[in-house]
Amino acid sequence: MSLPIDPATLDPEDFGEKQAILEMDHEDAIEHVREVCEDVGFGIPVEFSPSELLNEKVDADRDPYYVLGACNPNIADQALDETMKIGGLFPCNMIVWQEEPGRQRVYHLSIMKVARLLGTAPDNEAWDDIIDTTGELTEEAFERFDSVDTDITD
Repeated sequence: MSLPIDPATLDPEDFGEKQAILEMDHEDAIEHVREVCEDVGFGIPVEFSPSELLNEKVDADRDPYYVLGACNPNIADQALDETMKIGGLFPCNMIVWQEEPGRQRVYHLSIMKVARLLGTAPDNEAWDDIIDTTGELTEEAFERFDSVDTDITD
């Protein structure tokens, strides 16, 4: 199977990748990310711990890994007006995983940019506005994280 795009040619900005390192314990990092997301305009309607589930179900012995499903209802409504397919990528996830005790990585990618790359979102001004708005909210969130380094590649 060939991919419709070559991932090696993409810049992280093409798919809205953001990362931050938080120097705090895992539970504190989850709470911090949740609070920051809510402060900038995202609600968190869904959250779960894949690591807890996998450790329980298949004895995976995974380090803490947590997903906060962020959503701004107004933007989600606009996105659905443009394409019903975007629901396949809902919500906008903020991932928090423990790299080592006291050090957590926060990871996010833009589902709105990914949808456009995949061709499931329109290439029009309305979608540009959605990308801009979600990008501004995400940028503000990452600026508020207590990060030691926001220019991370890994």
